[in-house]
Amino acid sequence: MICFFDTNILLYTVDASDPVRQEAAIACFERAAAEHTVVLSTQVLQEFYNIGTRKLRPPLSPREAQHQVQQLCAFEVIGSSAQSIQAGIDLAQQHRLSWWDALILEAALRAHADVLYTEDGTHGQKFGSLTVVNPFRSTD
Repeated sequence: MICFFDTNILLYTVDASDPVRQEAAIACFERAAAEHTVVLSTQVLQEFYNIGTRKLRPPLSPREAQHQVQQLCAFEVIGSSAQSIQAGIDLAQQHRLSWWDALILEAALRAHADVLYTEDGTHGQKFGSLTVVNPFRSTD
């Protein structure tokens, strides 16, 4: 099972301000990593660094965020192209998604992911064989 992780789930793995969600995010990510099924996108890595160093409280130091990104780069990371941007536009319009969420969805679909772990979107929503899963749903 291929698991695509949205930035918000990865940020919770390093955000000690919400220990319940942090524990759930770590467990979810570790399960997928143990099965060698993690896929990320360059967008996720960029957002992780930016948000991690600017919006977390307390923020990660640039050096710590860089280290975290380097570790994440050990997993499969897919980039974007002119075609993927156009496909993202189509998804945003078709499903009334925010631009950034549409790009995440597009990358997950292009990776042939079975699951998209995210806080965004509707838990259980399907896009072909891809299912949106909010790993915090039971902790709300």
